[in-house]
Amino acid sequence: MATYRLRGGKGWWIAAAFIVVPALEIWSIITMGGWIGGVATFLLMVASGIVGGYLMRQEGRKAWTEAQRQMEAGQMPGRALLDGLCIVAGGILLISPGFVTDLIGITLLLPLTRRFYRSVMLAWLEKKMRGGSFMMRGGRGL
Repeated sequence: MATYRLRGGKGWWIAAAFIVVPALEIWSIITMGGWIGGVATFLLMVASGIVGGYLMRQEGRKAWTEAQRQMEAGQMPGRALLDGLCIVAGGILLISPGFVTDLIGITLLLPLTRRFYRSVMLAWLEKKMRGGSFMMRGGRGL
């Protein structure tokens, strides 16, 4: 029997997320169903997916337009790219069934709360680059 070890023990939180997040989602769906009923819970989940898709499209357009504007001005569109990552992640979370991921997804899509995620991502990237643990790997050059 093969045993698998997470690299350096640093990825344990990924394994935990695959267990904890679905359990929280099931619990939230059952709880919401008890409060408002099964049909209303189902319709609320469908509505969150539709609203999430709409918001993702609108905010994605804004981020894309901003990235294009910055590139045309000769600037690196760093903030717009981080916004785009947040928007994609938020859209995916809103499309997936459940209310916990919906809450996180909506905060990733709304510009006011997206700033928090963007600053966390930027701080993480800066820490990785300063520490030398973030390396670009690619082809052999041109």
